[in-house]
Amino acid sequence: MNKKLLTALSGGAALVLALTGCGGGDDSGKKLDKWAKQVCDQMQPQVKKIQDANSSIASMKSEEDSKKVQQTDSAAFQANADAYKELASAVNNAGAPPVKDGATSQKNAVKALNDLSAAYTGLKKKVEGLNTNDKAKFASGLDSIGSDIRQLTGKSQDALNNLQSGDVGKAMVKQPACKNSSASGTPTTK
Repeated sequence: MNKKLLTALSGGAALVLALTGCGGGDDSGKKLDKWAKQVCDQMQPQVKKIQDANSSIASMKSEEDSKKVQQTDSAAFQANADAYKELASAVNNAGAPPVKDGATSQKNAVKALNDLSAAYTGLKKKVEGLNTNDKAKFASGLDSIGSDIRQLTGKSQDALNNLQSGDVGKAMVKQPACKNSSASGTPTTK
């Protein structure tokens, strides 16, 4: 009953992993490397929280007890909301990356991450409001939540891609904290 929700969460996890940097390249300067290190060092624990939360949801994919699924999803959505809020703070506290349009990229990324946090808070309330006594209605409600996750992931992707584009992405990928993030906690369905 949780397959569509898990698929949607996979997209959200991919979004977080994209924020941790991809690509490679030349030295972008000491200031940019320092900025990337600060962001990556603060990001790693939050990415792990998101991966762990998504793994807890994945562990429920064959669970038949709607109440257990609801409790697990609620806790995972709260963990995601908290982690995205912390990621927004990390990017905000690091200041604008020292690149052209860095302030705009930073502002857009902070807004996207705060929006994700608020959306997960909303999803937590939504899953808590589902009727666990009626399995069909509960499954339908989970499908709706999965659709919500896919929508919010798509809306935030552009700002996050802008933050990690070009020299910023190159600087981030050089940081051990960003390199160590892996998709091992990303829920998948088969």
